[in-house]
Amino acid sequence: MENQVEATYEIMEVCLLAGKIMLQSGAETYRVEDTMMRIASSFGIEKTHSYVTPTGIIFSAEGTEPTKTKLIRISERSTDLKKVAMVNSISRRISSGDANLKEALEQLEEVDSLDVTFPFRIQVAAASLASGCFMIMFRGGWNDFIPAMISGGIGYLSFVYFHRFVPIKFFSEFLASFMIGLLSFLFVKIGVGHQLDKIVIGSVMTLVPGLLVTNAIRDLMAGHLVSGLSKGAEAFLTAFAIGAGIAVVLSFL
Repeated sequence: MENQVEATYEIMEVCLLAGKIMLQSGAETYRVEDTMMRIASSFGIEKTHSYVTPTGIIFSAEGTEPTKTKLIRISERSTDLKKVAMVNSISRRISSGDANLKEALEQLEEVDSLDVTFPFRIQVAAASLASGCFMIMFRGGWNDFIPAMISGGIGYLSFVYFHRFVPIKFFSEFLASFMIGLLSFLFVKIGVGHQLDKIVIGSVMTLVPGLLVTNAIRDLMAGHLVSGLSKGAEAFLTAFAIGAGIAVVLSFL
C-alpha cells in the first residue's frame, strides 16, 4: 500500500512537471490538461482530474485512499513552442511504452533546465527585420523600411531591459511602445521617415500578443472559460499598454 502511494506521487510529479513546462512555454490550457491525463493513464492511473489556469495547476489522482491532490504555482510565462513540442514528444514516448517513469522524469527535468531561446542579439535582429517587413506588409514605402527597423529593434530591446528592472509587464510594454513612438516621430521630424503611422504600426508588431490572443480564443472554444477570459484580459492589457504608450507620444509632440 505504501509503495502504491509513493508510486502515485511520482506519477503526479511527472504529470505536473510536464504541465508546468507546457504552461510556462505558451501552450493552451486544454493541451496541458490532455497531456497530463494521457501521461497518468499510460502509467496506470485512469481516473485523474486537472484544473489549469494561467497561474496554477491543480491535479488529483484517484485509485488510492485518500485521493491524492497536488498544486503547482506558475509565476512566469513566455513563448517557447520548442519546449512544448519536446514535452509532446516525451508524452508520445510514454504512451507508446518507450519511456518508463524514471526516464520520463529525467527527460522532463532536462527539458525544464534547457535554454532553447536564440541569443539575445539574434532576437533583437529578428525583431528589427520583422518590424520593417510588417511596415511593408501594411503598404508602407520602402523609404521607411530602415526607420521601422531601427524603431522596432530599439523598442524590443527597451522592452526586454525595462522588464528586467520593472518586473511588471504592463509598464515595460508601455515604456517600450513609448520609445517606439518617440523614435518614429523623430525620424519623421528630421525627414528620414515619411509615413509616421506605417512606421509605428510596423514597429509595435513585435510587442503584439498574437499567441496570447490565439490561445484565449482556443481555450474559450474548448470550454475553458476561466483560462480563456484571463488570457483575453492579459492580451487586452498588453494592447492597452502599447496603445497608451503611442498615444502619449502623439498627444504631447
